[in-house]
Amino acid sequence: MEALPQALEVDEKSPESRDLLPSQTASSLCTSSRSESVWTATPRNNWEIYNKPIVIMSVGGAIFLLGVAVTCLAYKLDLGKKGSEALKMMGPAFLSLGLMMLVCGLVWVPIIKKKQKQRQKSVFFQNLKSFFLNR
Repeated sequence: MEALPQALEVDEKSPESRDLLPSQTASSLCTSSRSESVWTATPRNNWEIYNKPIVIMSVGGAIFLLGVAVTCLAYKLDLGKKGSEALKMMGPAFLSLGLMMLVCGLVWVPIIKKKQKQRQKSVFFQNLKSFFLNR
């Protein structure tokens, strides 16, 4: 525990000393990112909001293109039976994985937009709630 300044070293039995001591509530000890994001009023730029879907779409697009290239090579090149079978299995796997990630990123963007609109609408209600709870 940190040392208290000289001004706060008062007899602990007096009621004034309890008011002067810093409070250690559960909300100040255990803060989660979800509760912090609700109460912070700092505006976030578009990159902070959309960076995860953009990364997921970029990686998904790259894997999809890799799948297209591998599939094309599997059917154009003559690598023997084992090499051709391996490429013919890996190509569609990369295609489906890349397409799945690409679609997940594309679906994530409207969900984030909807959440942002709901958050803007609920700021007024959060202010009312904090006003009445702090009385």
